[in-house]
Amino acid sequence: MSKRFNIRVYALIIHNDAILITDEFRAPTRMSKFPGGGLDWGEGIADALKRECMEEMGQEPVHMEHFYTTEFFCASAFRADDQLISIYYKVTLPRPEEVPITTDRFAFEKEEDGAQTFRWIPMKNLTAADVTFPIDKFVVGMLG
Repeated sequence: MSKRFNIRVYALIIHNDAILITDEFRAPTRMSKFPGGGLDWGEGIADALKRECMEEMGQEPVHMEHFYTTEFFCASAFRADDQLISIYYKVTLPRPEEVPITTDRFAFEKEEDGAQTFRWIPMKNLTAADVTFPIDKFVVGMLG
């Protein structure tokens, strides 16, 4: 296999002193992370973030401000030959209260590939244990 870069972009959506976390199931893995995902070929970073927000939450951001870009090596949990480069933006959604929310982690209607739910976590309670992946854990520390 060839080694490659995998560029990811994520939204840090804070509303009423809480941050939005997505719980997802990508067979066979349960994961908690910030909303977002990978860039498609030919897509810019800002366009990718807008697309991900539309796909996941049905809303295009009204404000995006760069927060952090990965500064250390991290291999993908799904493909060992991928080096992740993750880019995080503080994002404001026009209607954050309309994002469908659950209160429990992994509260999927049906645990099948692609299942996704969202939760608000109060910023004062947010810890690295609330997210699955190493770069997200690092970003949680930066938010604290």
